[in-house]
Amino acid sequence: MAEVDETAKLWKVNRTIHELVRDRGYLVSDEEINMDLHHFREHYATHSVVDRGRMNFFTSSRNDPTDQIFVYFSEEKSVGVKTMRKMLGILDQHNIQRGIIVFPGNMTPSARKVIVAMAQTYRLEEFSESDLLVNITHHTLVPRHDVLTPEEKKLLLEKYRLKETQLPRIQLADPVARYYGLRRGQVVKITRPSETSGRYASYRICF
Repeated sequence: MAEVDETAKLWKVNRTIHELVRDRGYLVSDEEINMDLHHFREHYATHSVVDRGRMNFFTSSRNDPTDQIFVYFSEEKSVGVKTMRKMLGILDQHNIQRGIIVFPGNMTPSARKVIVAMAQTYRLEEFSESDLLVNITHHTLVPRHDVLTPEEKKLLLEKYRLKETQLPRIQLADPVARYYGLRRGQVVKITRPSETSGRYASYRICF
């Protein structure tokens, strides 16, 4: 029964991480997102146990084939420096600068220090499997978020004669900011339904 629960959990995690990558502008097949539990088990499990190593994947940006991302599923429950080195080795081998590590349990402080230490060379992010059981952007209380390009941000500030410091803020650690991989200084457009005008937009800057 535990194996069935573990498989169902990883099936949900796999779907959410593919949706996350797609929503950031990377190429993802509909088959991967719409895969049912039966096909997930057939594809990723051996003797009813899911092989996380088979869930790893690379993909490219829709707009820039040179912009690639690698999603790495850790077999280790507690991610340490050794696991991070293994992931960095794969990124280095394939000349990829962006990586997301997904892990079953937690991450040691030493492993988190690797993310900070390598920030000049690699853009690394981490999610626990429990973070990805549900896609928070699908929740009815979460409005639509669109990340502005640098050009769109510039036009917004010029149009309303604003300085960056005058924009409302969204924290770097906010779950939606993490989902979209926001970086400090990026602006997100938030569209909410409105009883009077149908919908209205607001803007927040990540800090």
